[in-house]
Amino acid sequence: MAKMIHSMVRVLDEVRSVEFYRNAFGLSVAERLDFDTFTLIYLSNDDSEFELELTVNKGRAEAYNLGDGYGHLAVSVSDLDSEHQRFTDLGLNPGKIIDFNRDGALLARFFFATDPDGYKIEVLQRHGRYK
Repeated sequence: MAKMIHSMVRVLDEVRSVEFYRNAFGLSVAERLDFDTFTLIYLSNDDSEFELELTVNKGRAEAYNLGDGYGHLAVSVSDLDSEHQRFTDLGLNPGKIIDFNRDGALLARFFFATDPDGYKIEVLQRHGRYK
């Protein structure tokens, strides 16, 4: 059976991106692999084995075109309101909290954050399928 282990995004500035993911989601560098033309940085925390791989292509100066195919990464938190306030206090400019209902019942509560390269991250209250 396949096991999901990581997702990769391309970033321009390693320091800026690592700092964002550390401050926003408590991720730290699990491993950093430097090559001639690129660097791979694996970020993780103790809450999950799943990792985020940041790829920095050396010599690239222009922002990546995210296109219309990328959707978002998602993380779950135990207290969405506190996390939203923490993001606000850190100046991370989170979107508004959305209560998403289906057939009169709460399906999900969430907000979106955007990393320095424009990638969207959905922050969900742990509830139902979003554990």
